[in-house]
Amino acid sequence: MGRAVRRPSLTAWIFIGMAAGIAIGIAAPGFASRLSPVSNIFLRLIRSIIAPLIFGTLVYGVAGSGDLKRMGRIGLKAVVYFEVVTTVALFLGLAAVNLARPGAGLKLAATAEPAIAQAKPTLGSILEHIFPASIIDAMARGDVLEIVVFSFLFGAACAAIGAKSKPVVAFCESLAEVMFRYTNYVMYLAPFGVAAAIAVTVASKGSGVLLGLGKLILTMYAAQIVFVAAVLGSVVALFRIPTAAFSRAVREPFLIAFSTASSEAALPRALENMEQFGVPRHIVAFVLPTGYSFNLDGSTLYLSLASVFVAQAAGVEMPLSQQLIMMLTLMLTSKGVAGVPRAALVILAGTLSSFHLPMEGVAVLLGIDAVMDMARTSVNVLGNCLASAVVARWEGVDFRALAVRDPLPEMPS
Repeated sequence: MGRAVRRPSLTAWIFIGMAAGIAIGIAAPGFASRLSPVSNIFLRLIRSIIAPLIFGTLVYGVAGSGDLKRMGRIGLKAVVYFEVVTTVALFLGLAAVNLARPGAGLKLAATAEPAIAQAKPTLGSILEHIFPASIIDAMARGDVLEIVVFSFLFGAACAAIGAKSKPVVAFCESLAEVMFRYTNYVMYLAPFGVAAAIAVTVASKGSGVLLGLGKLILTMYAAQIVFVAAVLGSVVALFRIPTAAFSRAVREPFLIAFSTASSEAALPRALENMEQFGVPRHIVAFVLPTGYSFNLDGSTLYLSLASVFVAQAAGVEMPLSQQLIMMLTLMLTSKGVAGVPRAALVILAGTLSSFHLPMEGVAVLLGIDAVMDMARTSVNVLGNCLASAVVARWEGVDFRALAVRDPLPEMPS
């Protein structure tokens, strides 16, 4: 008897979808531009998962742990880790843009004012945004941070009243398991959604804009690669996280985030895979969604790079002291605005205005934002997956002692 043929994994199918999307976008841009409904259907199905999945996993995790002091300790550790890593990302982006100087010699043309909301987030507005007025409204809008806060408090209340909450906690456990299975079904559409998203991007942006701003794109991607290899790689080594098993767990969410430029699209799979990797449910259900607002490694690196790029393109020489003040501003304003459409560009617009830099820079960056967004979104997802593993190790979880199975499902042939 011959050996059974191993069916391609979902990761392989996603790679195939990406390659097919690029080919279609180049060969038939007119046809590719009409594929957006396919990618939109996939993203809409993904968004339908997020609210019930976060609610079920987090309520069961908090109530099941029964130790609110422990959850507070986990939250504090997560915030400390978030701040350290995002600060490193900011300064790595600053170093990259000063070394490569991608904006030097590029004259900003006077362009129409970009259609982006430029209201600068204040500390008060960020604090208000954290707490939901209505959980139904927060779920309808897909506001991850508000869902996390409500679910955490709801789980704490369940833990406080003890036995009376058992039916509610059991329901949340079942809800989480159902949503994981629902996620598996939706993931069968991932190769098609990914192919359509890539095809639309290639067809709409073309090669001209990529060639004109190629140095900026290369600088951005090189800086993200250095951040992943040097910074996140050092964290993996420092906390003794099994590299091979972690790579298997994150490769699929990473590819989904890269190809769709959507953190939301990768969240359900990231939650499931990190739990199967060995991160306890109460940790992964809290750290991962919270990191989507406070641990945007790829986005913070991009912001520091893009802001100085605009200054270079405008011929404005910014001394290091002023650049450091700008980094502090970005560090504060980049928190808690993940729910804002084109959040990175909104923050960038506010920062440019504060430092009297030309707003035309935002319009220039808007032209290549889809290409840049792929890199920063996938690094955001990777960084948050690693954050959940780091907090778990900080809490004493020994991944090497766990029997980790490959969480990637097989696709039907």
